[in-house]
Amino acid sequence: MPYESSLDQQSFSKSFDTITGKIVVSVYSYNNGPKKLQISREIKGKEGDLTFAKLGRLTKEEVQGVIPLIQEAEQAM
Repeated sequence: MPYESSLDQQSFSKSFDTITGKIVVSVYSYNNGPKKLQISREIKGKEGDLTFAKLGRLTKEEVQGVIPLIQEAEQAM
């Protein structure tokens, strides 16, 4: 079955802003299935617009900012 965006339901989303962009912590459920945590990074482009980027490694500051968001997202699951 191919992915259908209309079946993807977001129940939580908060972000941690950084100098270069932001890290977004979200909870999604696809087709009324189990809720799952998603962590993604968005970086500022040359013109200041945000674009998706590989999350990769986190700095200590980013970890400290994201952990409370993960704990809050856990309560929404």
